[in-house]
Amino acid sequence: MAQSNLIKVGIVGGAGYTGGELLRLLVHHPQVQIAFVHSNSQAGKPVTDTHTDLLGDTDLVFTNQLGTEVDVLFLCVGHGDAKKFLETNSIPDEVKIIDLSQDFRLTEKSSLGNRQFVYGLPELNREEIKTAANVANPGCFATAIQLALLPLAQNGSLPEEVHVSGITGSTGAGQKLAETSHFSWRNNNISSYKVFGHQHLHEITESLQSLQADAQPAIRFVPYRGNFSRGIMCTTYLRSDLSLEEAQQLYRQFYVGHPYTLITSKNPDLKQVVNTNKCLLYIEKHDDQLVITSMIDNLLKGASGQAVQNMNLLFGLDERAGLQLKAIGF
Repeated sequence: MAQSNLIKVGIVGGAGYTGGELLRLLVHHPQVQIAFVHSNSQAGKPVTDTHTDLLGDTDLVFTNQLGTEVDVLFLCVGHGDAKKFLETNSIPDEVKIIDLSQDFRLTEKSSLGNRQFVYGLPELNREEIKTAANVANPGCFATAIQLALLPLAQNGSLPEEVHVSGITGSTGAGQKLAETSHFSWRNNNISSYKVFGHQHLHEITESLQSLQADAQPAIRFVPYRGNFSRGIMCTTYLRSDLSLEEAQQLYRQFYVGHPYTLITSKNPDLKQVVNTNKCLLYIEKHDDQLVITSMIDNLLKGASGQAVQNMNLLFGLDERAGLQLKAIGF
């Protein structure tokens, strides 16, 4: 593609995990030119000093200056910081925004000035994303749980109560060091956190109700910190009258044409999705309980990979561009 036709990209918050994964994807994207990578803490330093996995792939240098000659701006900043950034920096209206924080995911918080954000789960809002100016990228647990439940919501089959247990790798907590991210604490260890009160429940409920308007599901979610770096595995179970065959057909039909959500007939393992933009769904039926296992890479389908998928949709590209990644199976 001619240089003048490339999508010019700016990245804010490029020194963190999601910024690093976004860079890894975009430096090899056939239709992208990275115009700048913003970081206040690393300004003036080569990107490869922080993201050593990119050595030999890029000679970009972090900057604390914002370039406005871009087509799309990715915000890889902390929750609450994206809204502050847009309030304190003048970004031309024609520049599209893809925000990876939770600041604009809920309908009541989806606008700021002239900017209106569309919730960026392609399996739910693909057509709306294609015509959007700004996208609020979903949360990682929210992605895994919604993809396990959306077909049931569309079918009007969500019961009053849904149970979910989910485990995530340490990168889900971000790069900033915390008590529960020290190696000596995390290794050979597991713990639950935010039981029944995880912040992603709000966006999950809102999405489900957009398909099943009368749904008021109580989602009993128990998240766990895993002693591994990346990946999310969720087990969702609920009462259902559907047979296994009916459920499998329902899910296959719902995800027809969605290249990254796949129904598998074999009980999967996390390594099948790590380093990919895939979500694997495995469905079982035990007595009256339907059980759905969902797996994603929290940094890719749960963050930066989905953000690139959304960029592809925004600019009319092949949804899979720059995302043909292989899992590390062994």
